[in-house]
Amino acid sequence: MKKSFAILSLWIYLHPVLGQQSSITAVPLKDVRTLPGFWHQRVETARNVTIPHVLKKCQETGRFDNFAVAGGLKTGTFQGARFDDSDVFKVVEGASYSLQNHYDAKLDQYLDSLITLFAAAQEPDGYLYTIRTIHKDTTGSFDWIAGPYRYSFENGSHELYNVGHLYEAAVAHYQATGKKNLLNIAIKNADHLVRTFGPAPGQLVVVPGHEETELALIKLYGVTSKREYLDLAKFFVDMRGRSDKRPLFLDAHQLGPDYFQDQIPFVRQRKAVGHAVRAQYLYAAVADLIRVEDNPGYGIALDSIWQDATFRKQYITGGVGAREDGEAFDQPYILPNDNAYAETCAAIANVFWNHRMFLITGQAKYMDVFERVLYNGLLGGMGIKGDKFFYVNPMSSNGVNDFGKGSAAVRHDWFGTACCPTNISRFIPALPEYIYARNKNQLLINLFAASEVRFKAGDVDVKLSQETNYPWDGAVRINVSPEKTTRFPVGIRIPGWASGTAIPGDLYEYQNKQPAHIRLSVNKKAEKAVVQNGYITLDRNWKKGDIIEISLDMPVRTVVSNSRVNANAGMVAIERGPVLYCAEGHDNQGKAMNISVSKSQIFSPVFQQDMLSGISVLKSSEGNLTLIPYYAWANRGATEMTVWFKEE
Repeated sequence: MKKSFAILSLWIYLHPVLGQQSSITAVPLKDVRTLPGFWHQRVETARNVTIPHVLKKCQETGRFDNFAVAGGLKTGTFQGARFDDSDVFKVVEGASYSLQNHYDAKLDQYLDSLITLFAAAQEPDGYLYTIRTIHKDTTGSFDWIAGPYRYSFENGSHELYNVGHLYEAAVAHYQATGKKNLLNIAIKNADHLVRTFGPAPGQLVVVPGHEETELALIKLYGVTSKREYLDLAKFFVDMRGRSDKRPLFLDAHQLGPDYFQDQIPFVRQRKAVGHAVRAQYLYAAVADLIRVEDNPGYGIALDSIWQDATFRKQYITGGVGAREDGEAFDQPYILPNDNAYAETCAAIANVFWNHRMFLITGQAKYMDVFERVLYNGLLGGMGIKGDKFFYVNPMSSNGVNDFGKGSAAVRHDWFGTACCPTNISRFIPALPEYIYARNKNQLLINLFAASEVRFKAGDVDVKLSQETNYPWDGAVRINVSPEKTTRFPVGIRIPGWASGTAIPGDLYEYQNKQPAHIRLSVNKKAEKAVVQNGYITLDRNWKKGDIIEISLDMPVRTVVSNSRVNANAGMVAIERGPVLYCAEGHDNQGKAMNISVSKSQIFSPVFQQDMLSGISVLKSSEGNLTLIPYYAWANRGATEMTVWFKEE
């Protein structure tokens, strides 16, 4: 008892912000827009290419037809896999984010036509799962897919996972359009879940086999204020590891409870285990619960799990889930390169989780992880043109290795399991929402990106914009324009790479840990750049036309792994700013995997506008090596690739 009390006291001491509801919030997407630059280019690509491409693929593969057949609007059978409903909801979510900053009447109407299909497929009591509705008069033939009756195979059926994505789509659509046609479908289903699951007599005690519903219920609570949604999310979290309270269900894939993060109650969990996407969706949901109501038991577990994942189980790209078997976290420091799994969806889940960790603590280290994943492990999952994707993201490739998800050396326009393309289609349009945050009256600039944000400082309207060529250049010009002179603090996050820290913990370290030189001025007057807790804070009276200029040196740095990562022994990786670089055979006489670098080798950045949509390449001083950003590899056909080099 004394030990437990000591741990709890330590938690409260280290995380005082969690003693009360967090005051940190993301600036809503509708109040931020990207301006011409690195991320604007990708947001526009998602709007013009990725979303139309994914919508077309959903139509071609029968995903839309499944709703029409379930709703009696046409005859047919179920096409695809039991989780395919989720792909449709994800692209509707992404399209709704796109509408928030670039209204398109044609897209708006198209979404309404899809929502009509969803409404038709929904059963009178709110249940929505097209495969079961279509096969409701069939017995036995699909029990192994969805179970013999509702929620009887929840750890494999994806019934709750699918509707979780419905809720997220509904919230995004409502925020974009103000219309409740999709929101009402989500509410009807969520009310059905509230009636169905819980501790009361006659209710079912199960947990979602693929987490997602938990965080989605919390989002739905945010727009409806229906407390029962929050309570149900907490119930699903608290029932993990409580098989004593649940009937025996079929075990999907025979992978065991660790796969589902269902091995022990969540408050006792301390390690990142099992399917990496499922796990991080759960961790994101727990962080959301903490934001609403502090829970030290959740906090202790979440902090320990984060340290385990970040300090021992994360690739240098920020990718997670090293094992193909179960798409799962492996044991600490087991991070193979050529057969790294590192699913694109797991990278997206990682940024979701770390952003929420930032919101509940205000600690910049979580945004450091976020940024590493964003520019490398996540962005690497999307092709330059926006219509080809990776499912897995290895650290090296011989040009042919294959995980059964399409060659890991060639991008594909679709997969039989299409979670990654549809996840990309919803994340990239939402990217502007992650650039800024508010902490009471303070504006926090968390990402350097050409953009404009509008917010209120007290009762004064303020417009702030960034002009920058980041990540290729460390110079940022910030224009501050309040309607009238007013005082408020602006916090500017200084990335970990600039402070000489590759990533929190000791899994990866720069060989040169010297912090980058920071130049700071306000209205051309030099200011002392004092970094505290990862931020430079400028608290002053701001007037229209004020200009903050900040410039970070961007040295090329070599990175080494913790000695316990055997796969990287005697090897280095190369980074500049937030971008990890790789060698690809296209630029290096067809070879990459056996390249060596010397300690005396110097790399210089050269921006090439016409190469891979505009990138900075690194040229070696010895003239025999050219490196490109990791995210840009495999856009020119199959070839060798590596991010780790033998050090001479």
